[in-house]
Parts: sequence; C-alpha cells; structure tokens
Amino acid sequence: MDYKERIIQFGEGGFLRSFVDVFIHKMNEQGLYDGKVVVVQPIPKGLIPVINEQGGVYHQFLRGIDNGEVVDECIEVHSIARGVDPYTDYAAYLALAKNPDMHIIISNTTEAGIEYLGTESLQDAPPRSFPAKLTALLWERFQAGLPGFVILSCELIDNNGKELQACVLKYADLWELPEAFKTWVRTDNDFCNTLVDRICTGYPKDDAEMFAKRIGVEDKLMNTAEIFHLWVIEGHHEDIFPLEKAGIHVIWTDDVKPYKKRKVRILNGGHTSMVLAARLYGLSTVKECLDDEVVSRFLKKAMFEEIIPTLGHEEEDIPFGNAVLERFANPFVKHQLLSIALNSVSKFKARVLPTILEYREQRGSLPACLTFSLSALIAFYRTDEANDGEEIMAFMKTATVGEILKKEEYWGQDISFLSDMVEHYYDIMQQKGMAEAYKEVLK
Repeated sequence: MDYKERIIQFGEGGFLRSFVDVFIHKMNEQGLYDGKVVVVQPIPKGLIPVINEQGGVYHQFLRGIDNGEVVDECIEVHSIARGVDPYTDYAAYLALAKNPDMHIIISNTTEAGIEYLGTESLQDAPPRSFPAKLTALLWERFQAGLPGFVILSCELIDNNGKELQACVLKYADLWELPEAFKTWVRTDNDFCNTLVDRICTGYPKDDAEMFAKRIGVEDKLMNTAEIFHLWVIEGHHEDIFPLEKAGIHVIWTDDVKPYKKRKVRILNGGHTSMVLAARLYGLSTVKECLDDEVVSRFLKKAMFEEIIPTLGHEEEDIPFGNAVLERFANPFVKHQLLSIALNSVSKFKARVLPTILEYREQRGSLPACLTFSLSALIAFYRTDEANDGEEIMAFMKTATVGEILKKEEYWGQDISFLSDMVEHYYDIMQQKGMAEAYKEVLK
C-alpha cells in the first residue's frame, strides 16, 4: 500500500518510537489508516541521519507481564517515512506545512521542551525552542490557506496541550503576526492535553548483541519498552485517528485530569511510598520489592487499602492498581530504588501527601502505610544516599521530626498533626531497624 505522509512528529527518541509510532504501524497493518510519520529533530543533535539510513524501519521489543503471562515480543516497525533535521535543511522542515495530507502533529520534547524564550525571530532558521519552531510551521500552514492540525502534546507537564498553545500565541505576539493567524491558531487547531504512560527502556546497550542475534540484522534504532501502555487524550478524533478501533489502549475524554490523578496517586504514589523504606531494608530494585514478601505486602496494603479507597472509583482503580503491580514486577526492567528516590521531598508532597490529607478528611484517621512512608523518608534523608537540593538535604539531616513536619515550604502546609504516628514509626526504625518497623505497620 502506498502510504501518505500524514503526521509530523517532533522528537525521535525511544519513547515516541515505543509508543505512538508502534500504534500507527498497527493501524496501518490492520488497514484502518494509511499514514506515515515524518520525524522532526527538535534539537541540534539527534538520530535523524540514522533514521534515514535505515529507511525509518526499526525493531521494537515489548517485554513484561500481561495478565499474569510473561510476554517478550518484537515488532518490525514501518510507520516512519523519513526524518527531517531543521538545523541542516530548514526549507524541508517548512515544506511539511504545505502538504495538505498532513493533519496531525505529535510531540515529546521532554518537560523542558515547552518553553517560551522570547528571544527568537521568525527569520531564525530554525528558531531555538520547540514552540517557536511550531509557530513558524503553523504560520507557513496558515499562509498556504490549509486547515489546521490536531496537535497531541506528550510532554509530561500539566495541561501540556494548552501550555503549548499559549507559547505559540506568545510567539505570534512577539513576531507581530496578524490577528487572523492567532484566531486560526485558536479555532482551526486542536491542542489536546494528553497523558501518556509506558515505561520505555530504550536502546538495549548491555544486551545489544543478544537482541541483534534475535532479529538477524544490525539495527542502530532497536528499542525496548514494557507491554503496558495507556494514552489519554482530551479530545475526540477517533474518526481520523482510529487508535481505539486498532485495539490501542486509548481513552478519548473531555477531561484528562481524573486519569492523571489516578496515575500520580497509584503508580507514582505507590513508588514513592514504597522505595525509601525498602532501600533502608536493604533492597535495590522495584522487582526485588515485589519479590520480597514483607515489602510486597506493604505496597499492596498501601495501594488497595489506603490509596485506591481514597480516590473513590474502586471499580476502575482496582484493575489499574493490579496492572501497576504487574508492571512493577516486570522481570525485564531493573528500576533502581535510588533512581526513584531522587528529590523525594517534592515527590512525596505531590504524590503521597494529598492521599494522606484526603484519607484523614474522609475517615477521621490516618493511613498507616502512607504515614509510615513519611517516617521512612525522614530516616532515609539521615543517610548519605539521599539525593536532593543541598539545602533540603542539610535541613533534613539535622532537623527534628517536629521541625520537618512544620516546614510549610516543603509540604505546602504545617503537617504537625502527623507527629505522633510519624515519630512512633521513626523511633522503631532508628532503634530496632526496618524489619521491626515493617512488622509494626503490617500487624
């Protein structure tokens, strides 16, 4: 089949190639779509030469546990038509805007990618930031008299689509582009907020030889990721982008916020509430935590008795929680506890503390496991393995438990009401060790 170039993708890294490019390949394979991707390199150095050298083809390994079964599969992905480097061929980049078949833009330029610098010019070739590059592309599109795009921003920030649109409009103002263009940006383009969820472990550097033997060819772009995937999109474009029909786990919705809350509270909150105590207990990876009877019991109690009941949608959240446990137990992913432990104070505030506060408000008591995890955080920050801002680490190492809980700058409020339980568990950790502390919280 002769596929048309229909999608402009900013970002050629492992995540988008393990996520949306696999989805497009599957839609094409099933005859539901007839589109290919042109990948744009958003920064000066990247993989575009390799993508073009390989004709856009690469092998995606998907490995993990699905419904209790270990899955290890490989897909030869053919959804990328070519790559464009705007730093070496800016004219080819702008020409993408004039192709009437193009109808979707997808981006993942990291959390720092959606930024307004305010120092660039429309004459820059290319402008430095991703939103400025996008504004220049949209301006070309507008001048060509063509319809706008569905724009799917996959950067991991709140309101990613709307933040990107806001940056584009700021560049339109900076460059003194006409009001008609700004109206077209607002009304003829749909900047969709999205939530993406798949752990991508990238190029298998340590096992590259083994993977090369499996596929029988050299592939500089081979990529690895877990089986689980979820794409929540604030919008309704299944008619032009039939992900759901292709069996992709996509949710088209009017509001992405509840889905983000579920992910942050259950998956991220599960991680944060588990890892510091587990590290003090002597474990090193998430997989070890799931294999350890004590730590696994703790995680399940925190997740299914404290976090999920607080969310109030158990029928939907329990299956998500079960899927998270399967993901944490993935035998192919070595997720280091110390990696998750980075900047744990801010993570605890965003991921765990809101559940503690809501649990207390709903039940008039404190969730034992989540409060225990705050004691473990304080104990962990007394060690040399803590990794956070210098001022935070210095304070946490020397302050009393009471002083830490009163630190509104860290928690957004005085949380001294947790003192009795936090100090109870903390004292056991310090005097009798983590094994005894786990016995106390799990009794």
